[in-house]
Amino acid sequence: MAEAVDQGAADETKMTARAVKVHYGDKLALKGVDLDIPAGQVTALIGPSGCGKSTFLRCLNRMNDTIAGARVSGDITLDGEAVYGPAGIDPVLLRMRVGIVFQKPNPFPKTIYENVAFGPRIHALFKDKTHLDQIVETALEKAGLWHEVKDRLHELGTGLSGGQQQRLCIARAIAVNPEVILMDEPCSALDPIATAKVEELMDELHERYTLVIVTHSMQQAARVSQQTAFFHLGELIEIGPTEQIFTAPRHQLTQGYITGRFG
Repeated sequence: MAEAVDQGAADETKMTARAVKVHYGDKLALKGVDLDIPAGQVTALIGPSGCGKSTFLRCLNRMNDTIAGARVSGDITLDGEAVYGPAGIDPVLLRMRVGIVFQKPNPFPKTIYENVAFGPRIHALFKDKTHLDQIVETALEKAGLWHEVKDRLHELGTGLSGGQQQRLCIARAIAVNPEVILMDEPCSALDPIATAKVEELMDELHERYTLVIVTHSMQQAARVSQQTAFFHLGELIEIGPTEQIFTAPRHQLTQGYITGRFG
């Protein structure tokens, strides 16, 4: 299990996970994870393929509910409110507060405008057309995309480049004003230039939102995150400030992964 790390009393915790286990049918995919996610920071989840990092990420906004045979146990909270259980936050409202951006850009087969307006329309978050226009523009600006698409809002989102599509998906997540944004390997399908733009965006977004990212790239984790958690075979092995994890890991397994001895 992960060694306890003093994260400092000054850090406000946005989400907590305690003894979180996930079964897919009979297979135990996550083995009792305890993890605190600090507000206003980027937390990176790293580890070899199949180690449980994406499974854990999907627990945070109950995306595992959509997978047949998946069972989640343990406790997760958002600002102290239970995410699971009879008194848990309604999953629809939860996913509005905790948005997710997937590995492969997945814009809807709609216009750029309608992609971003989709969430505000579903949740009735706007007063009138002018207000909706403002929400769309603001979300695209925050996603670093407005100046590239402002004259193309009524073209299909699927016609954008891969990097632009991923930033459109980030804008779509931002449009409902979430508190937390989850990113599951958001750059793995992108070229280096598009990756650099998304990383730059992450750096800006964590001033307004709490971010949790899954990444196979240790360089990316080192560049964009303040806290890093290392997973191995369904267990959280170590968590701590990113600089400490990469320069002085406490656990032998972490050191082996960081130095490329396995993974």
